[in-house]
Amino acid sequence: MKTILQVEDDPNDVFLLRHAMNKAGVANPIQVATDGQQAIDYLKGIGKFADREKFPLPCLVLLDLKLPHVMGLNVLKWIRQQPGAALVVVMLTASGEDADIAAAYRLGANAFLTKPSESGKLVDMVKAVKDFWLTHNTLPQESHAEATAPELVHAHTTAFAANPLPPANGASREEWNYMEANK
Repeated sequence: MKTILQVEDDPNDVFLLRHAMNKAGVANPIQVATDGQQAIDYLKGIGKFADREKFPLPCLVLLDLKLPHVMGLNVLKWIRQQPGAALVVVMLTASGEDADIAAAYRLGANAFLTKPSESGKLVDMVKAVKDFWLTHNTLPQESHAEATAPELVHAHTTAFAANPLPPANGASREEWNYMEANK
């Protein structure tokens, strides 16, 4: 069973999603990164996440927008800059702002879901995620390990941190400024 990476800084939201996953019958193991830098470290397989037996690459990333250290849109941008990475990234956030939705899709999000306030609706949303992304969706057979070789990932991360790129993937100047201001 493939792992799901939930990137979420609110422990209540982590608890509620796990509860909804159990109710929806999602058996996939869930790993949690509590900030954007931790998510990048997890995906790079460095530091405490170096053991791929314990911290396998995910088949699905559930990514919040507002995170400590590295914002969700910057994590998404980093993921999409990795050569050959075929990760499914679903934004799962409280924001329903048009600018956030547009920026997420321009940066390569596979989907944008707004967290419902009612637990029953969250279970329904999780069932839909399970049915589509975990059951019916087909990913390329390419190995994620080959697609995210540590030396390539490190080079991209270092370059991005030192010299943020101008708007890419169709991001507008306003979206870029939003991402830079919310790092």
